[in-house]
Amino acid sequence: MKKDFSNKWIKSKQPRKQRKYNYNAPLHIRSKFMSAHLSKELMKKYNRRSIKVRKEDKVNILRGQFKKKTGIIERVDLKKTRVYISGIEIIKKDGTKVMYPIHPSNLVVTELKLDDKKRLAIINKSKKADKIIKNKEEKK
Repeated sequence: MKKDFSNKWIKSKQPRKQRKYNYNAPLHIRSKFMSAHLSKELMKKYNRRSIKVRKEDKVNILRGQFKKKTGIIERVDLKKTRVYISGIEIIKKDGTKVMYPIHPSNLVVTELKLDDKKRLAIINKSKKADKIIKNKEEKK
């Protein structure tokens, strides 16, 4: 198997090839791996299941030792495919606190930060969401 990433990679059931694709993917493709589910209310509102996580989104944690905790995303690490959330820290042996990395698949987005035009465009792809945003603009 070649070591470099290939755009011609179609698909494979083999876990080793799936992992290879993820590990060797360039950053512009890795951003696609950084998506998390939306909460039920947001799913109905924007008519989509998931969205790429972003700094300052509010999330709930579903898995791991911090299950059922909420926080705001402080940092998104594309290279490691991890998200760092405010208030989610572990204490090291020397007593220092360190942010705990969490995979975005273990999160549910409860509030979106919508000040970005590109992000609004992504949400606007659905007709239902488009009507909602137009109504908000008219009220302002």
